[in-house]
Amino acid sequence: MTRLATTFSANRPALIAFITAGDGDTAANLDALVAGGADIVELGMPFTDPMADGPAIQAANLRSLGAGTTTADIFALAGDFRARHPAVPLVLMGYANPMVRRGPEWLADQCQAAGVDGVICVDIPVEEDAALGPALRAAGVAVIRLATPTTDAARLPAVLEGAGGFLYYVSVAGVTGKQQAAGGAIADAVARLKAATDLPVAVGFGVRTPDQAADIARVADGVVVGSAIVELIAQHRENAPSRVEAFVASLRRAMDGARQPEEIPQ
Repeated sequence: MTRLATTFSANRPALIAFITAGDGDTAANLDALVAGGADIVELGMPFTDPMADGPAIQAANLRSLGAGTTTADIFALAGDFRARHPAVPLVLMGYANPMVRRGPEWLADQCQAAGVDGVICVDIPVEEDAALGPALRAAGVAVIRLATPTTDAARLPAVLEGAGGFLYYVSVAGVTGKQQAAGGAIADAVARLKAATDLPVAVGFGVRTPDQAADIARVADGVVVGSAIVELIAQHRENAPSRVEAFVASLRRAMDGARQPEEIPQ
C-alpha cells in the first residue's frame, strides 16, 4: 500500500495540515505538525499569484518568495522531511506555473526522488490533465483532485478520472481561510462524493477551530487545516513550532473525540 492508502486505512479520520514552504523555519514547523498528530502534511509551493488562497496564505507566499525560496529549496525540504518521517505522507500543493515550467517529467522525477506522495495543482483543470497527470502517475505520485460545491453529477466523473490519493472537497466557493460551509451541507456533499468514488474524501477551506474539525471528522475521511496554522507561523515566527504543535494536537484530540461514541460497543 502507498503511504496515503495506509494512512486512510486507519480507524480514524486523517488530519491533513498545510504550511507554505520557505515561510519561517519550515523544517521545524513540519516536524511540529507531525509531533502534534498530523497524519498527512501538505507543503505549499509559493507563487506570486495564489488565486485560490486567502490573505493568510497569500502573505505567506510573499514572505517565502521575499526570503528567496526556490523550487530546489522546496524539494530539499521535502527530501529531508522524508528522511526524518519515512511513514508520513507528504503532498505538494500549488499552482501550474512553478510546476510545469521545467516540464512534467522533471516535476515527476523530483517528486519521486524526494518521496512526495501526491500533488495538488489548483489551476490545472481536468481537461488539461496531460500537462502533469501522466508523468506524475507514471512516477507513482498521486494526482489529487479538487471537487467544489459546483461540481455537479455531470462533471464529477471527469474530476475522478485519473485521480488518486484522496479527493479534496473544497467546502466553500471562495478562497482559503475566509468562511466555512454549514455542517449539513458538508455532510450531504461528502455523502454524494463517497457514493461516486472509492477514494477517501477530505474536506478543507475555512476549517479553523477544533470544534469545526470535529464536526467534519464525523462525516469525512479527512480534515484539511491550513490558514489557521499559517497565521500562527506569521504571528510567532521563530517561536512558532511549539505553538503549531499545540494547535495541531488540539485539532487531533477534537477529531478523535468526535468518533468516540461510534466506537463504544453497545
